[in-house]
Amino acid sequence: MPKMKSHRGAAKRIRKTGTGKLMRNKAGRRHILTKKRTKVKRHMREGVQVASADVKRLRQMLPGL
Repeated sequence: MPKMKSHRGAAKRIRKTGTGKLMRNKAGRRHILTKKRTKVKRHMREGVQVASADVKRLRQMLPGL
């Protein structure tokens, strides 16, 4: 049987915490930042936990995670 391969697009975007939760980055930090408030940009720096509806699908995409 061949090796299990992880979905490379998902692997670059999702990381696992020490307790096993999946974390992702927030959207909206790429461009058009001049019109966004400093507070909004600061909060977008923080990671956020992946929605519970998506966890099962992501764990299938990332078998090594």
